[in-house]
Formats: sequence, C-alpha cells, structure tokens
Amino acid sequence: MINDNPVLLPLNKEKTIYGGFITVQERDFRVRITLPPDRKITGGRLHCCWQLKHLLRGYEQTVKQVKTQTHSSVRQVKTQTHSSVRQVKTQTHSSVRQVKTQTHSSVRLLFIDTAFQTLQLNAEDSSGRQHLLTVKLKPKHPAEAPDCSADLPLPLLINWTPQTTLDQLYGQFLLVLESLTRFWDVLDEIDRNTWILEPEKPCRSDTMRRIAIGNNVSIKVEVDPRHPEMLPDCCLLGAEHVVTPLRNKLNTNMHLWNPESDVLHNLQDVLEIEFPSPASHEKSSFSTECGICYSYRLEDSIPDQVCNDPRCGQPFHQACLYEWLRGLPSSRQSFSVIFGDCPYCSKVGVSVSRSGFPLISPEEAGCFPIVPNNARILYVLQPITVKMAPQKS
Repeated sequence: MINDNPVLLPLNKEKTIYGGFITVQERDFRVRITLPPDRKITGGRLHCCWQLKHLLRGYEQTVKQVKTQTHSSVRQVKTQTHSSVRQVKTQTHSSVRQVKTQTHSSVRLLFIDTAFQTLQLNAEDSSGRQHLLTVKLKPKHPAEAPDCSADLPLPLLINWTPQTTLDQLYGQFLLVLESLTRFWDVLDEIDRNTWILEPEKPCRSDTMRRIAIGNNVSIKVEVDPRHPEMLPDCCLLGAEHVVTPLRNKLNTNMHLWNPESDVLHNLQDVLEIEFPSPASHEKSSFSTECGICYSYRLEDSIPDQVCNDPRCGQPFHQACLYEWLRGLPSSRQSFSVIFGDCPYCSKVGVSVSRSGFPLISPEEAGCFPIVPNNARILYVLQPITVKMAPQKS
C-alpha cells in the first residue's frame, strides 16, 4: 500500500492514522490524517500546522470534498489531496516521495519517527556501497537547517535555505558520496588484499589502516580522502633492526610513486615487498600476544611496543609496558618516560611513556628503548657559539 500511496505512511497497526510531508510553495509541511475505526474517509480529520492552514484558506470546500468521499481506499486520499493542492497552484510532494521510497528508485526511507522529526535515508554510491543519512528536523523547520549526519571521513556540509526541499538535500548528499567514491575504492582494495590489524572493524569514516608486513612488523597508512591516489602518511611499526631497512627504502623510492596506479601496488613497489594476503597467510601469524597480559587486543589497542633485540622481539601493549616498568623499583623515570629492563628477556634496557612518545633520548638515559617507530624522540643538542662579523661603519 505504501508503494501505491507514497504520500502517506501508516503510524499505527490499525492503519487509522497516516502521516507524511507535503511541499507547498517550496516549503515542507507535516500533515496527519486520522480515520475512524472503520477506516472510511467519512469522519476523517486532516491535521496540519497553522501556516499550511493559512495557505489553504479559501479552499476549505475542496478539502471537505475529500472527506465526503465514501471510498475507503487510501489511494483516494492521495488523489483528492493532490487535486486540492493543485487548485492553490502549489507543487505537492510528500517527504516519502522526496526521498524516493518507491521501489523503482535508488533511494529508500529506512526510518521515520512518529513526530516526523528524524528520518533515516539509504543511498547507494556508484560502486554499490550502502550509506545511511540521518536527518533531524528542528522545531522551526524549514527556517532552521536540519542536522544531517553520515558515516563520512569529512564533515558533511549541506547548503540550506528555507526554500530547500528534502529532495534537494538528498541530492547534495549524493554528490558528497560521489566525491568520496575513489577514496573508498582505495581502502576497499587494501582491505580485500591485505591483513588489516587496525581498526578491527573499519567503518566508512576511517582513514587509517594498519597493514601487516610480517611477524610483529606493520605499517600504518593514513589516506587523504581528498587525494586518495597520492602517497599517504606512512608509519612503520616494529623492531628497529627490521623497520630501519624498510624506512630507508621508503625514503629512497618515494619518487617512484605513481598517482595513476593504485595505492597498494605503489606501496609494494616503494617498500620493495609483497604484503601478506588472506589468500596466502593466516591472520594468526601476525597476531602475537602481549608478553605481559598474554592477550592480543586490549580494548581498542594491539601490541605496538616491540623489543629491539633480534633474539627477543616480543611485543607489548604500550599501557601494559608502562604499568609494568612503573611498578619495578629498578626502573627510572624522567618526566613521563620510564626506563627499565625488557619484561620478557630482561637483557635489553627499554623505555616507554604514558602517551607512547618518549621525551628524551635513550642515550641520555644510558639504555636502549622499546618504543613504537613513530615515537618522537627529542635529542639534546650541544650549544654552539656563533661569532658575528663586525659591521662596517
């Protein structure tokens, strides 16, 4: 029935209350029709705001003609309502039609609350991905712009005027989806052909992927939604003796990046590696447990602190390592950085900060640190004296 009568939606199981939106003089208005228990139009009531009543003033007789019809079909309500609105020279469309709920349309209304204030619309981009747009109408609609939200990597900016219809708003959302299609294509290809360590369950707003390279070695890439084909921000994670050669290759081969090629192949060419794929490797090969808590995932984090000793190479959660070293009387602390021995091999000095970023150099502390490869180490420079040449008079 809804497909045949997109002007109205039933609001109760008895189907005696129907509601929807109509657009009169390029403005959206809520309407509600209540029917008696026998669901006959005779005795039904049309409820609307005072602004719509003002626009329909002088056409009360036309509206009454709808009520005098003895047909119980909701199709008659739609036909007569359209007829009365056409007489006042307005273009009447329901919000359900505006968001194209008809089965032949590419847009569907997934949810609408009984107060007609929150709508959820489904859309499909050119690559077949499904997206959800939530629209919350404000009390002064349409004078106030509605709140629109979606799972996007960029803020959803909607141009709104009191004359903007829901259909026009939805059209703007489709344009935003189309502008991000290439960005999602890049990430989908990475997700299909590599083992993703983080995030565990990527959503459409995520721009980061932590890709497994080997045992306790990975790379974080941050893809720019506006320029997805360009070289992303890269951060190599793992033991220093493994990460250093990869970092050197990245710096040396950066000029080989080809924006016309896909990101995954570019990364493999620049790093001179092949990423392990789900077709050839098990994910358990890259999911080494923390050497302290013996679990892989701790809330939203995975082990990212790795012992630099090639004979050890044990990973730890940053939080676990920090708390472990803080509890040892032999550990030393400088600012927010704690220095101590590796909890696993007890042979290599390690350091970790509460935030994961050590603040002083390990050489100053006299030990070798276990820190993530993206740690920002602040080295103390020796002061130098600069002699200024005498100025000519």
